Amino acid sequence: MNWQETYDAFHEATRALAAALGYRDLMTRLHSERVRGLCSEIGRHCDLEEEEMEALGLSASFHDIGKIGVPDNILFKPARLEEDERKVMQRHAEIGEKIMLATELGGCELAATLIRHHHEHYDGTGYPDGLLGEAIPICSRIISIADSYDAMAVTRPYHQAKKHEEIMAVLTEETGKKHDPRLMSVFREIMGRSRYTVD
Repeated sequence: MNWQETYDAFHEATRALAAALGYRDLMTRLHSERVRGLCSEIGRHCDLEEEEMEALGLSASFHDIGKIGVPDNILFKPARLEEDERKVMQRHAEIGEKIMLATELGGCELAATLIRHHHEHYDGTGYPDGLLGEAIPICSRIISIADSYDAMAVTRPYHQAKKHEEIMAVLTEETGKKHDPRLMSVFREIMGRSRYTVD
């Protein structure tokens, strides 16, 4: 089975995961769909290989699948999390990795790795492993930017949606700290015409 057949089979088999996430938390599933779309736009502008694009799409779709394992009182809390609650929430990256590995499908190892590292920060202050700079897989760095943008673009129980200019100001401040400067340059370029750009 070549890589295209492998990823086609993976897409088919993971429909149940997407459905499960939707029933658990519809907002997270819709967020994941938008993040996947943004990641595809960034990946194309970074000239990723087709196999990398498939892995990026899969891991973006399920980057938050680990939230299935987060207790309701934390996942749906209508306020900022306390430090101990934040640590529980942060475990979703590792839980997501384990869920993806449990599928035992071809290609799951790469997708699981990308999911595990989508909250690593470019300056090494992220989680769960504190990876630094280029040690973070490029697809995980792409997911980080798209995830951050969409999280701020939508009203949540604990914050109001921000306008595009406000979001970009935050992301610019985080460039070199949380986000890869080179990828942020690509992101700024595409957001001028992306269908995911908010008003």
